[in-house]
This record gives sequence, C-alpha cells and structure tokens, in this order.
Amino acid sequence: MHLLPTQEEVLSLLRETGALRDGHFEYSNGLHAGEYLQVALAMQNFQTAKTLSVGLSRKLRENVEIRAMIPELSVVCPATGGLPVAYGVCEALRAKRVYWAEREVEGGPMQFRQFMEIYKGEKVLLVDDILRTGSKLSQLKTMVEDAGAEVVALAVMVYQPNPECIDFSPLPLYYLAKLDSVYGEDGSQFEGPAVKVLV
Repeated sequence: MHLLPTQEEVLSLLRETGALRDGHFEYSNGLHAGEYLQVALAMQNFQTAKTLSVGLSRKLRENVEIRAMIPELSVVCPATGGLPVAYGVCEALRAKRVYWAEREVEGGPMQFRQFMEIYKGEKVLLVDDILRTGSKLSQLKTMVEDAGAEVVALAVMVYQPNPECIDFSPLPLYYLAKLDSVYGEDGSQFEGPAVKVLV
C-alpha cells in the first residue's frame, strides 16, 4: 500500500473488510443502488482505521493553509459514523480537539452535547465517513458558523454523491475514494431482491 493510498487500494481495503458490498440495496430514502458502503465495518480494525485515517490526513496536509493551522484546528463530525474518522484524523494530523453533534430523537435537529461549545473564531474541519447527500455536514456547517467559528474544509473517507448531494464549494473537499454509484427509483436495473439499508 502506498503512503497515500490510491483509489484502487482504498476500495480493495473496503471490500476486504466487508465495508463495500455489491448487490441490490434499497436505502431508507427510497433510492435503489447496486453498491452499499458502511465505512464503520472497515474502521472496526485498528490497523485499517489507522491506514485510512493517516491517508486522509496526508491529503489534508498537502494544503499549505490547512497545514499552517493544524495546531489550532478543531475537528467536528456527526455522531456516530463520523466519530472513528474524526478521532483517527485528529490523531494523525495532531489537531487540537474533536467535537461531535448528535440527534436526541430520530429526525430531530442535530446538537452538541451539553457544555460542548464551539468557540468564536475557531478554525474547523468538518469530517464524516461518507458524503452521500451532505445533509448532516450541511447542518454541522450551519451550527459551526452560527457559533462564530470558520469551516475551512471538509474531509470524508469516501465521496459517494447521490442525485441530491449538496455542493459545498468553494470549500475544499478531501476524500480517499470516490464511488460513482448508480441509483434508481424502483431498482429494476438491479438483480435480485433488495436488501433494505440505512442512508
């Protein structure tokens, strides 16, 4: 494996760990796809998590501006899928701290835990395991900016945009692999019965 893993190496690692699967999957939003990705399955193994986290941190370090702010950089993620990625990237970067937001009730708004506060003027890196629609990262971005902090970039292990994906430009987006998944409304282009999965 290269110091900065290639797209092929990352996808191979995800397949080996069972995190990336082929078949017919129906997401909770009604879309059907021929692939399903659950990065958490790859992050269960410490060595795999370290390889992926270090790889993503190296992509971030290539940006001179981000590299200069690392000692004061905070990493913010949505719970729970983003937590292993956030801590792995924070450790590999040697960034300052990790914050996370979660929903107390299903479908409710995301919020930070009690006493967990973003500070005005803080430089923030938004992190998650996968970017499909971008809705969680968009909510986090709003929360961080409403607190007076500055989002400087986004980083995800895998960029797997679906047709509803939010465009975060001009913010830089870093990822180890991109999956151009084929989505369908009824699943007729995929073989076999659909396995229901979460978005």
